[in-house]
Amino acid sequence: MAQRVLTTFEPATTVALVGNPNAGKSTLFSALAGVRQHVGNYPGVTVERKAARMLVDGRQVEMLDLPGLYSLSPRSRDEMVACEVLLGGRVEFDRAQAVVCVADASNLERSLYLLSQVLELGLPAVLAVNMLDVAAEQDIHIDLATLRQRLPIPVVPIQANRRLGLEQLKAALAEAMKSDIPECRVPFPEPFVREVTQLRSWFETSRTPNGKSLCPGLARRLLLDAGGYLESDMLARGCLPEGTQDALVRARARLAQEDCEIPAVETKWRYAWVIEVLKGVVRHPETYSPTFSDRVDQVVTHRIWGVAVFLLVMVAIFQAVFAGAQPLMDGVEFAVAQVAQWVGATVPEGALQSLLQKGIVGGVGAIVVFLPQIAILFLFLAVLEDCGYIARAAYLADRMMARVGLSGKAFIPMLSSFACAVPGIMAARVIEDERDRLTTILVAPLLTCSARLPVYALLIAAFIPSWTYLGGLVNLQGLVLAGLYAMGIVVAVLAALVLKRTLLRGATPPFLLELPSYKWPSPRNVIYRVVQRAWQFLRCAGTLIFAVSILVWASLYYPQNPPSVAPLRDARRAMEARLDQLPAQSPERARLDDEIDELNREITGEQQRQSVLGHLGRLIEPAVRPLGWDWRIGCAVLASLPAREVVVATMGVIYNLGDDVDLDSEADLNRLQTRMRAAVWEGSRRPVFNVPVALSILVFYALCAQCAATLAVMRQETGTWRWPVFAFVYMTLLAYVGAFITYRAGMWLGGG
Repeated sequence: MAQRVLTTFEPATTVALVGNPNAGKSTLFSALAGVRQHVGNYPGVTVERKAARMLVDGRQVEMLDLPGLYSLSPRSRDEMVACEVLLGGRVEFDRAQAVVCVADASNLERSLYLLSQVLELGLPAVLAVNMLDVAAEQDIHIDLATLRQRLPIPVVPIQANRRLGLEQLKAALAEAMKSDIPECRVPFPEPFVREVTQLRSWFETSRTPNGKSLCPGLARRLLLDAGGYLESDMLARGCLPEGTQDALVRARARLAQEDCEIPAVETKWRYAWVIEVLKGVVRHPETYSPTFSDRVDQVVTHRIWGVAVFLLVMVAIFQAVFAGAQPLMDGVEFAVAQVAQWVGATVPEGALQSLLQKGIVGGVGAIVVFLPQIAILFLFLAVLEDCGYIARAAYLADRMMARVGLSGKAFIPMLSSFACAVPGIMAARVIEDERDRLTTILVAPLLTCSARLPVYALLIAAFIPSWTYLGGLVNLQGLVLAGLYAMGIVVAVLAALVLKRTLLRGATPPFLLELPSYKWPSPRNVIYRVVQRAWQFLRCAGTLIFAVSILVWASLYYPQNPPSVAPLRDARRAMEARLDQLPAQSPERARLDDEIDELNREITGEQQRQSVLGHLGRLIEPAVRPLGWDWRIGCAVLASLPAREVVVATMGVIYNLGDDVDLDSEADLNRLQTRMRAAVWEGSRRPVFNVPVALSILVFYALCAQCAATLAVMRQETGTWRWPVFAFVYMTLLAYVGAFITYRAGMWLGGG
């Protein structure tokens, strides 16, 4: 009999995969889903949605990997989405129709607390007991046969990292979806049951603003979630009938009068139920023996040796992202250059060639060049997370980060931002607290990334004296570079402090973190995570970067052939006519070739000066003049909006060196620096560049958000343009004020 083909057109049963963090839920999802999984965001929210379609006993199922949670009383955005998938309440996505609850065999008590809440939702359910090997290592024995008798749902032992028990789990899920939904109630006190019954009856007779029916278990969850995330979010979005809040307040007041305090009643009675279920099921060792994880933690969480290990790991990540990715990035840049060269040789000269070369190929190159850094960063993060070290790193960094109002989990994203803010912002997904996550995202671009280095190298080498101190051990140029890095760190810390005390005000959340057992990372999981993150960056951030690159190209290219270029083109034609009459190897021909190249650079420079971007540079000159800049510097700043490093190529065009300036080429660097030193203000002989001007540009680029990729990823991660616009505005103001103070102080100290 032919096997049935899985299609995407059939209606699928939505099955939610739930469990505590570190219970192996995502490992199980990857084992079940394989290559069929797809990653996106839930409609209307920015929480990541991992889903996969598969056949279970001939029935099409869409498996959802929900964010890890300990309880259906949500305390974060991720947990709120998980609860909404289980409870309903959002128009944007449907409620789950069945549940697979993944339990950690080494901590069944905590896992069954969540299971007791899931069993009250009126959904078919299966309990997958995972990590039995970890429990065995800790000498914990579990009587699964007795557990099956005490629970009204199938109980399946699995080992997700080795793909054991998957077929049995699918069979149990298929059976659960066919059978009647079992009744399972935690024996709460009678007053609480009475209030839940009344509230549920009131919900059934009331109408919600969005016209959607409410889950039977929602009444219980709302009553227990006093002033919590679930109640406030659903009320704010108008998902509950009018008068719900008053009804909840009255019900809680009546329960308080009967010594049935909310939410303490839930913890007390659920754990009493869990203890009763597990009596005789779980047998712990009489004496505790240190596990492998305990022995490793004696080193990696030690206040001295742990910090040393932590620093080594961070240096390894930093070097891998910053230096290790460089050969791959060079390879990407070489490939892009080869494609651009092929386009130039294939497509006739004109607007189409320029669009393809500089707009499309250049735009794609600006996106793809970030991929090595992103892939390497997420490779490290996936390996460290899967093996259990990420939790230890966050624990060690927490004391330092708490002084800024952030948690330890903000450290790695901020460290990654020294290589590139794009992977740093994406790495902030590990931060559960929304305020901490937003603060980290908003200050990450202030940390000096690798894209700023070309600007620093050009201006420091050209205008900062190479004085040395302490017998040549200390160099002034190196001090300036170190000062720029230090300034980024100091300003990021101050910005985080200000944000946490104003827009994102809130107490630093208590740093409660479970330290999972160490285990070998799953290569399958690691590869999937890296590929998913890379693809998500290309799909979401890449589209905006590409669009901005096209706009900048157009503003540099048009209007084409302005009147001021005509005499230069005539002179070039005359030179080319003379060139055709000269012998191939004559010195005169070589000299004329050089003159034609110089004239081509002048034509390109004049074209840019008369372009839309050039006119914009002149338009903003009054605004940038207080910084010591002329219109040419303003034009270069505008052109570098897609990426900071573009400023070098733009200055090369403006100063008639062409748009292929190579800072690794000493000849190119010397020529550009010579032209910049010789540049004067139009209508006078006053030099455009001096040390204060160079320092003001350096400070501006150190603080400004001149990176379309960063803003695009910020939009992707926050789900709104409000925060990227805010970041761009506040960083631009910071950069302007910093550049103004730097220039004025420099001129005052220099007597200018």
